[in-house]
Amino acid sequence: MAGLRPVQVAYHVPDPADAAERCAREFGWGPFLLLEHIALEHSLHRGTARPFDHTSAYGQAGEVMVELITQHDDTPSALRDLYAAHESGIHHVACFVDDLAAELQRFRARGVAIALEARTQTGVDFAMVDLSEQLGHMLELYEAGDDLRRFYAHVRKLADGWTGERPVRRPRT
Repeated sequence: MAGLRPVQVAYHVPDPADAAERCAREFGWGPFLLLEHIALEHSLHRGTARPFDHTSAYGQAGEVMVELITQHDDTPSALRDLYAAHESGIHHVACFVDDLAAELQRFRARGVAIALEARTQTGVDFAMVDLSEQLGHMLELYEAGDDLRRFYAHVRKLADGWTGERPVRRPRT
């Protein structure tokens, strides 16, 4: 087994835009792309279909992407499993996997709960494995298809030579 390699650290925050401004100013992370109300094709929280209305800001911190994520309501979710709306902290570490279904089966066989299974409207399948008792946070898994790899490369490229201007950016639609 090659092992899981973290590609992202995600923090639950009340306001991703505000947190991105602070992270840029205080740590030099960024710039951050702010994606609001990310559209999902479907979302299962612990096996039950539920909406997952969330916003995330994505920026670069050296070799690792940073995600600042919030949920817009109190619907049960992988975020609400660990944090109330006003709280902040590490929520998950993300890793690319070759076969998402096989990885989820491996965790299930070990008795580990799958807190979230979802697909974006752009076709990216992802899941959050509840390792909060062992690690204090979730583990997000997704297959790194071409679109996802392009997104990671885009965020990294924005950070190359970045001098702190415009720490929060909204993609053109």
